[in-house]
Amino acid sequence: MLQAHGITKRYPGVTALDAVELSIASGEVLGLVGENGAGKSTLIKVLGGLTAPDAGEIRVDDRPILMADVGTAARLGIAIIHQELNDVSNLDAAGNVLLGREPRRFGLIRRAELRRQAVVSLARLGIESLVDEPQANLAIGQRQLVEIAKALSQNARLLVMDEPTSSLTSGETDRLLRVVRDLRSQGVAVIYVSHRLNEVKALVDRVVVLRDGRNAGRLSRDEISMEAMVKMMVGRDVVRLPAREVTAHMDRLIVRNLRTRRYPGREVSFSIKAGEIVGLAGLVGAGRTEVARAICGIDPRVSGEVTLGGRAVPPSVRAAINTGLYLAPEDRRREGLITTMSVRENITLPALPDYASTGWIRRDGECATAERMRKFLGIRSPTVESVVSGLSGGNQQKVVLAKWLAMEPQCLVFDEPTRGIDVGARAEIYARMRELADRGVSLLMVTSDMEEVLAMSDRVLVMHEGRLVGELPGAGATEEAVMAMAVGRG
Repeated sequence: MLQAHGITKRYPGVTALDAVELSIASGEVLGLVGENGAGKSTLIKVLGGLTAPDAGEIRVDDRPILMADVGTAARLGIAIIHQELNDVSNLDAAGNVLLGREPRRFGLIRRAELRRQAVVSLARLGIESLVDEPQANLAIGQRQLVEIAKALSQNARLLVMDEPTSSLTSGETDRLLRVVRDLRSQGVAVIYVSHRLNEVKALVDRVVVLRDGRNAGRLSRDEISMEAMVKMMVGRDVVRLPAREVTAHMDRLIVRNLRTRRYPGREVSFSIKAGEIVGLAGLVGAGRTEVARAICGIDPRVSGEVTLGGRAVPPSVRAAINTGLYLAPEDRRREGLITTMSVRENITLPALPDYASTGWIRRDGECATAERMRKFLGIRSPTVESVVSGLSGGNQQKVVLAKWLAMEPQCLVFDEPTRGIDVGARAEIYARMRELADRGVSLLMVTSDMEEVLAMSDRVLVMHEGRLVGELPGAGATEEAVMAMAVGRG
């Protein structure tokens, strides 16, 4: 159905794609994997008409195509679900699903017909109840499902899915995978891009691996394994972290009787010891992110109190920062970064007074800190002066982490810390988290990734509909036990 030959794309200081080859047939699910910065997102932009290649050819139905713009791709039946959401927050879900393709009569939008068509697409993902809900009120996982429904509504011949499950729960992920299998049976071609290699292994017919902008290998259905994909992606074995013991007995972070605006009638109380990693699990909508944001002063607290190291943390962002309590947010582009600024500027922004002398910012101090964090986290950027918007999603996430790690936190709250991050970078971030915990930093990890919960948590707290419903020791936690609590059966 589509062939890409010799696709090359260069940016100042970096070759994002170097003679990349890719082909896909109708009714095929092709896995596209690689580390962050391997060139996957750039290739997707080329296929979708968002970026023009410097060299190479794209053929559709064996005809050479000039993919001039997004409209050209759409007319050819190519739809893309981007990793970074492209929704409009002041529209409802129905308006987002049919955005730019609204049914009209005499120039006016036919609202009833728009809603009817949106319900059909949303129902394929089991979220038709959200049809009239303002997008701004939805959790990021729900917003991602709406974006997927938008792509499904286009009846595409080729659907490109870039990290479609990065914010979804296991149940939502299973539903999406069923939809992909249905599309395959209907003759739709799907390029499935994901760092969740277990999904890739279970779903795809073939795998194409990119590394450093080049083809690193291909795997047929019979050759696909986690080990084979990882080895091609990173060119090395990924070291798995050993189990750890927490020896501290002192509670560092204490949350008492916290009530959030979303669940004002339900109180949440828990504590985290110095050097402890606590996982906060639950389904989308359980209230995990709301608790994290209220603790760190981003959202108001209806009631309750938070203390860190024996000091009260008033409900404000500045108070949380002043006491060493930081949040790495779920939505990095909207809340964690200023994407038009450089890596250096983003990393040092929360602590600018520390780099000031007689009213002037000391650039050398900023550069030294930014370069240290760039090396520590393995941020792939040509220099610390590179603009953040030009980095891959995973490297943007590393910049968010670098910003707070540079300030030596007492307690760090991670909301989906490895969303959209590849297996190699994920192992690096896990290692850094372990190092922080070993230094006595308290970590609260909010995550929808069950493997992450089980691999990293010293204790697991589970939420259901705004309340904590259970606690499990990390060593004894199982996916079945966590999910039973998360759905209210624990």
